Amino acid sequence: MEKEIHNKNFKKVAIVLLNWNGIKWLEKFLPIMVEHSCGEDIIVADNLSSDDSISFIQKNYPDIHILCNASNLGFAGGYNAALAQIQGNYKYYAIVNTDIEVTKNWISPLVNFLEENPEVFSVQPKILSQTNKKYFEYAGAAGGFLDKHFYPFCRGRIFSTVEEDKGQYDYLKEVFWTSGACMVMCAERFHALNGFDSDFFAHMEEIDLCWRSKLNGWSCWAIPASTVYHVGGGTLKYESPKKTFLNFRNNLMMIHKNHMSNLFPKIFYRLCLDGIAGVVFLIKLQPKHCIAIIRAHFAYYGQLSKLRTKRKIIQTNKKVHAINLYKGSILQDYFLKSKKEYSALDQKQFTV
Repeated sequence: MEKEIHNKNFKKVAIVLLNWNGIKWLEKFLPIMVEHSCGEDIIVADNLSSDDSISFIQKNYPDIHILCNASNLGFAGGYNAALAQIQGNYKYYAIVNTDIEVTKNWISPLVNFLEENPEVFSVQPKILSQTNKKYFEYAGAAGGFLDKHFYPFCRGRIFSTVEEDKGQYDYLKEVFWTSGACMVMCAERFHALNGFDSDFFAHMEEIDLCWRSKLNGWSCWAIPASTVYHVGGGTLKYESPKKTFLNFRNNLMMIHKNHMSNLFPKIFYRLCLDGIAGVVFLIKLQPKHCIAIIRAHFAYYGQLSKLRTKRKIIQTNKKVHAINLYKGSILQDYFLKSKKEYSALDQKQFTV
């Protein structure tokens, strides 16, 4: 049973931005964040930047608290280290990428929903593209899901197809995962789950965290009353082979830890599909991405001993035995049935 927070010295919300050599984003978007905050503490966690990020903040925003990590710990480790330093001081953490442009009153609907729904772990706003504000942004859009083979997709984005925002997803929706680009979560539950998995370094760590939260009986929601704009790829470009490596490796690690049924058939099937993806990259004359997939597999094998331990802990302590996966195959829907938009999917396949 969780302990309720009754200490009146607790502050409600900390807005925490993780920074690594992101001065151009801080210069552009931090003034907007300050303008549209409503008295929340704004904290910048810095992953040992070598640019002038720290001096810029100190000179222009002396009221913003800076937490300096000893090295570049990536997204997962960087946030874990920073949030550990403020543990016990806030009820909610709002984690926001430095390349996010917030809007007026962006945070109130998110926090209010958490306040009114104590079973919820995390929420996210509608995330649109900062460079083309009529369209959803790749990383999160209007809330994320996993299909039966654990491929991620979003309302508003399936694989490389990004939808125009026409208000089609302007309704509250329970989702499988909320985007690490901008999400608000219960601080106590974040620490109860031991935070992000630092071994992920970056990419899919928020999906893994949300999956673990669901195994504890908590839910995740998309709140369209809040909107932000995301540049995307601000630290690591979407077409980067390193991003390919992290996505393929981390997806396998996430499945190994959290999948509740027989593990070997699911992992073997995914390894086969990854092999096909590697061949496709070769056909497209993108050998670096093919090599990244091979490296991802060997990196996954190197983690097996540690993953077995993590899996045992998660599966032993889980409180639920069914989660709301999409029972269809998003690969088949997208590539064979030409279903490029979330609204075209069979909604009956979304079950709890």
